[in-house]
Amino acid sequence: MPNTYTSLHYHIVFSTKNRTPWISREWRPRLFEYLGGTLRGLNAHSHETGGVADHVHLLVSLKPTHTLSKVLQELKKASSVWVHEEMHIPDFAWQDGYAAFTVSTSVLPEVIAYVHDQEEHHRTRTFREELEIMLKKSGVSFEPKYLD
Repeated sequence: MPNTYTSLHYHIVFSTKNRTPWISREWRPRLFEYLGGTLRGLNAHSHETGGVADHVHLLVSLKPTHTLSKVLQELKKASSVWVHEEMHIPDFAWQDGYAAFTVSTSVLPEVIAYVHDQEEHHRTRTFREELEIMLKKSGVSFEPKYLD
């Protein structure tokens, strides 16, 4: 085959350090824009970014040359520096870990809507409850003690 064809979409979730509710409504849209711009700078595509005070969701498409862990490392590093400098929150940090789930092209619109509507989801469900549901639905084994 003379070309490479891929469809690599990921629903990624990560939280603030100790789930501290640092991400205020006032500047959350700017953070989401920054995350999308950083992904573009990494030659990835951001379909949607959403979240609440203590975590974010991203729906991204990566190239086969990307390493998921490296993209997340760069994204978290750049956005932490941005929050420190632009929002003047020197203690801001992301948790080390993350959750990432592959997404079929056929359900991209549904996942985009889900990521977009995070505030609505979290009126009735905690981050931990949401994450447990996502992990179970995806068949990912986990230790409950490491979800906090």
